[in-house]
Amino acid sequence: MASEGNDAAAATGDRVDSARGWFVVAGVAIALSCMFGVVYSFGSFFGAMADDFGAGKGSIAFIFSLTIFFLFVLGALTGRLADRFGPRPLAVAAGAFIAGGLWATSHVNRMEIGYLTYGVSVGIGVACGYVPLVTLVSGWFERQRANALGVASAGVGFGTVVGAPLARRLIDAYGWRDTYRILAVIVAVGLLAAAGLAKRAPLAAGGAPAATPRELFGQRSFRLLYLSGLFMGIALFVPFVFLIRYAEEQGIAKTTAATLVSVLGVGSMSGRLVLGAIGGRLGVLRLYQVCFLTMAGSFAIWMVAGGSFVMLVVFALVLGISYGGYVALSPAVAAHLFGLAGLGGIVGLLYTGSGIGALGGPPAAGWLIDATDTYRVAQILAMLIALGSFGLLVLALRRPSPDKA
Repeated sequence: MASEGNDAAAATGDRVDSARGWFVVAGVAIALSCMFGVVYSFGSFFGAMADDFGAGKGSIAFIFSLTIFFLFVLGALTGRLADRFGPRPLAVAAGAFIAGGLWATSHVNRMEIGYLTYGVSVGIGVACGYVPLVTLVSGWFERQRANALGVASAGVGFGTVVGAPLARRLIDAYGWRDTYRILAVIVAVGLLAAAGLAKRAPLAAGGAPAATPRELFGQRSFRLLYLSGLFMGIALFVPFVFLIRYAEEQGIAKTTAATLVSVLGVGSMSGRLVLGAIGGRLGVLRLYQVCFLTMAGSFAIWMVAGGSFVMLVVFALVLGISYGGYVALSPAVAAHLFGLAGLGGIVGLLYTGSGIGALGGPPAAGWLIDATDTYRVAQILAMLIALGSFGLLVLALRRPSPDKA
């Protein structure tokens, strides 16, 4: 069946590593820019929403955590749906859920309703778009796969660069509710454009995985890789929620503080492009481990930064570069370890670990910050958990000795 699909694709000119694949990459980059421009601008809304709802840091952070949770946990399902039905219906659904969720959130008067309209709806929307579109790129490329994944996932970085400062300016001019309505229109247009460029891949990245979920979890490498993602999910998204608020509380102006997420996005975009491009030369597994170690180490910079904007910029840049490499290389690492068959479902299953971690990380950090009246305890715990994630990754990628094979 796979060879028949490849032959049919070749007959229509849709070949692996062809120019048509780069149009797909462009569509994926547009979609990711729209989706994550919204998600990672949440920090710009944090203060306004907290004041409007009269809520604590942990309660507001839970909205973001729900979004990331549904993004990663539902990736296992949306990846399989894309394997079966193709990427275009999923891209359209992504636009509908995200735009609809943002528009509904602009009208809520209770934070609990916001958990549904933003946390659940936007999370489902991003889940419909992220795993299906990223794994689509893998099926369009073979020789240039790491590079293409880096270019496509750079859309996340671009969206992060633009989203937070744009949201800050719109909030200052129109308020947070009208800003969500404006973003809803932008997302709807962008995802429709991305759906038009999306097309089934000529390489058989779909179908059923070579192993069932139970068989995958029966493999030591998969279990450890899953736990590594879960631990990193706990730590990684804490700065995405609190970095802007932290800078503001250190006396940095709101518009200036918002640029820190842009810096993180620049680093993310650079990491996706550069590390994705060199992954094939240096080895994706080794480079993947470097990214995890650097993410953990970056929290030490945040701890000593204090109110220094320059040091906060350094922290955001280092975290962004390593995070960008992590995201860009994840599908390539999964393909290397477990094969291309059913890659969407495999990557989606791995991402459920990150989603579970993200569900608890930012709210727990928010509650710690409120309880201790300092960010230090949350920063230290995030760094230690990220180091634990790196240790689990090293064990996951270690080849068993001959007597244990």
